[in-house]
Amino acid sequence: MVIEIGRRRFISALSGGAFAWPLAARAQQPERIRRIGWLSITPENDPVGQARLAAFLRAFEDLGWKEGRNVRIEYRWAGPDRARAKAYASELAGLGLDVILAEGSPTVAALKQATATTPIVFAVVGDPVAQGIVSSLAHPGENITGFSFIDYSVVGKATGLLKTMASDVKRVGFMFNPESYPFYESYLHSFQTDASTLAVEVIPARVRSDAEIGETIAELTRSAGGGLVVPPDPYTTNHRETIVKLALQSRLPAISFFRAFVLAGGLTCYGPDDVDVVRRSAGYVDRILKGEKPGDLPVQAPTKFQFVINLKTAKSLGLTVPTSLLATADEVIE
Repeated sequence: MVIEIGRRRFISALSGGAFAWPLAARAQQPERIRRIGWLSITPENDPVGQARLAAFLRAFEDLGWKEGRNVRIEYRWAGPDRARAKAYASELAGLGLDVILAEGSPTVAALKQATATTPIVFAVVGDPVAQGIVSSLAHPGENITGFSFIDYSVVGKATGLLKTMASDVKRVGFMFNPESYPFYESYLHSFQTDASTLAVEVIPARVRSDAEIGETIAELTRSAGGGLVVPPDPYTTNHRETIVKLALQSRLPAISFFRAFVLAGGLTCYGPDDVDVVRRSAGYVDRILKGEKPGDLPVQAPTKFQFVINLKTAKSLGLTVPTSLLATADEVIE
């Protein structure tokens, strides 16, 4: 009898353990690590790209994702080199990633060619419909969605701000690299039309080298009334110090769309906050990792803009910034 009871207890213990062990093993299973890609239009050592990445990582961690714990990130820094962006896009597309975040139009265009299946979230991309990246803002479809950066009414407003600060400006150079941002060609005509309401002539300023940047600025300052508008372009962004230096030497009033230009000594900037745009993209990456399809997520427009004035630069150019502008600036650098 004692033996029988012992057998029953022994069998019961074995049965209980048989169920308990798998449960315990399952409880100890590590969380599955998801894999995402980061493809940037800036060089790795550029403060602009690092600020964007830091903002994304903070927002991503707030959503519960921690690199090394439940997510692994493959970083690629293409800079303004379209060939490198294409090579990195093909490389990332072949890794079987869960989602790729790309900032800058050339990187997104390269990814669109490289994969039709891997989910892609873009950020800091001007007019994605016109560029053929998505077919609709409300219903992007396919495997791509994201956060746009600029519409061309902002270019007109920036030009108006420049003219308010430098009332003598009668013609402005519209500086961009046609190889890094070829779609600007199609918008040049509409911008020229809009600028006519400001009594400003728009001059195409296509640049591909430091020498051409210098030639353009020299041409704009050959007679009085010149100014410079630097729209978002990976080439001009990466050559901002050269542009700022030559504009200051030539006493040429200039406005850009990135705060980084003003921090480098440029006169002023007006445009969407690019760091905030990239920060917000973390939400879409999170939603896709949790099962939503990129084609069902509408493209989002910027919600935060920044107007920054470098008062020291204004004084060096002999400009008196109206008090009304100083009062509306988000930041004044003295």
